[in-house]
Amino acid sequence: MTHKEKAFHLLHQQYHCSQALFGAFAEDFGLDLKTALKISTCFGGGMRQGGVCGCITASMLVLGMGFGFYDSQDRELEVYGNKKTDEFIELFMEKMGGCVNCRDILGKDISRPEEMAAIRKEGLILQRCPEAINASIEILETILEEYLKKVKESSIRLEDIPKNHEVRNILKGKNNIPDFRRNVNELLFASSRNIAFIQFDIRKFKIINDIYGEKIGDEILDFIMVQLEECCHKKQYFVNLRSDVFMVVTEYEEEQELLELIKQLNSRINSFKDIKLQLSYGVYTVEDREMEQRQMEDRAAMARKTAKNNILTNIIFYKEQFKLSLYNKKFIEENMQAAITDRQFMMYLQPKYSIAKNEIIGAEALVRWSHPERGMIYPNQFIPIIEENGFIKKVDYYIWAEACRFIKRCEDEGIMTCPVSVNVSRVHLQDNECVQMLSEMIEGNGISKGLLELEITESADDQQISLKALQLKEAGFTLLMDDFGSGYSSLNILLETPFDVIKLDKKFMENMMVSGKGRMILEQVVLMADKLELGLLAEGVETKEQIDLLESIGCDQVQGYYYAKPMPEEEFFALLKKQHVMGAS
Repeated sequence: MTHKEKAFHLLHQQYHCSQALFGAFAEDFGLDLKTALKISTCFGGGMRQGGVCGCITASMLVLGMGFGFYDSQDRELEVYGNKKTDEFIELFMEKMGGCVNCRDILGKDISRPEEMAAIRKEGLILQRCPEAINASIEILETILEEYLKKVKESSIRLEDIPKNHEVRNILKGKNNIPDFRRNVNELLFASSRNIAFIQFDIRKFKIINDIYGEKIGDEILDFIMVQLEECCHKKQYFVNLRSDVFMVVTEYEEEQELLELIKQLNSRINSFKDIKLQLSYGVYTVEDREMEQRQMEDRAAMARKTAKNNILTNIIFYKEQFKLSLYNKKFIEENMQAAITDRQFMMYLQPKYSIAKNEIIGAEALVRWSHPERGMIYPNQFIPIIEENGFIKKVDYYIWAEACRFIKRCEDEGIMTCPVSVNVSRVHLQDNECVQMLSEMIEGNGISKGLLELEITESADDQQISLKALQLKEAGFTLLMDDFGSGYSSLNILLETPFDVIKLDKKFMENMMVSGKGRMILEQVVLMADKLELGLLAEGVETKEQIDLLESIGCDQVQGYYYAKPMPEEEFFALLKKQHVMGAS
């Protein structure tokens, strides 16, 4: 069967166009059809919102698989691939008369239930999608055929390059963390010279990604790896640990050598395509070579994080007083599982109030850690650590379960009007487990989905938010955008993601209160939320002045110390029950 025949066969089996198109090419990439359909399912998100045609998103995946992107150092392939994906879009628009959105091709909006019903009734998918699939396959086959020809004609083949050649290392991928750690371990025990760990990252890299896009962000990371390759000699090992965090391990005689190396690196990496890059360096000079290598890396990391907050210098050497942070991290990592098992984690609830009614309208579930020896451990002490090691997932599940149990308790007491919101950490945006877990908890407690609301932080990655939020929305959950105004992508996320309520960030509120212009911006945000039919809640409200302003511009729902701090479950329940009794009398 040809690609077109395979695609139309799948389309007639009621798979959406993204699945049908990628499924048609599955065999070319050694994928079984079931796996291909699973992979392509995520690309249906934009289509279900009436956004970009699924044929385009699936074609990007086909091109990525076809070009074999796996090596961040292969600049030639990257440039070629970017050129060809742009070429695909241009040709697709030409063939489709400028149409790139699903709603334009079908003539109706798939995201609207009534229009989706009309699409099915009129059989528009089978009438109009084949044109987009045909166009996509014709373009893809041409581009891929041209690429295969280019590969065959290429004079550079991996097997032709000597095993010890630098180019071979680049083609195979230089960034191999296990190899890096193995080489460093050998250096630690074989070298008679001093050894130092230099860890650095890019200040405000998230903002660079938001402003210039992730493609430019990835290019910056590749650029840094190239500079490290050119700058470091044989006994200087380097690696990209994660995101924008890099590590260099080097021999040295005097500390001045380390400063010279950092100066050389900084001069090479201080800008990329007119984008100024500010780097923060943390240095750990090894004293005890018997220490675990990860502990050495941790010390360099602590120095780096200290440098990020230092306005006088961007280079910090590790000091012994940093050990307290290390000990705290180790304590938390060693005790976090026991905290779950022994129910040391506690759910605190912070009320949400209506200004007009002066009564509780809901609550946010927060976590506290009551350790039998250390006493109360607050979130800012342990949340960053468990977010880094992934344990936040278990803590979230624990609090979600506690919130469901509390909602059930309220319903048993006849209190049916107090939804509880829980935080969904960004780690949940990377898998499908959370949708199942939430649904099972709700069914197990026999409560309404509408009473368990989900808060997603706006600073998390846009695409991940959109895909996961869409699944949660389709599963019937109410979604809150947490910390609106704290980052640079709030409006984009609102455009792409089906939130029900936006929560104004505390800092955003404070900043808007200091000038007339700020108050006008705040007023426009309230009007925007109203026009978009979104709920609006201001968090971190602490003063009567804030309450008066919010009331005057039409924001009724608030959360903050002005009304109440987060409190233990029993204290909140007593407050809620008292309000319920008074309302009934």
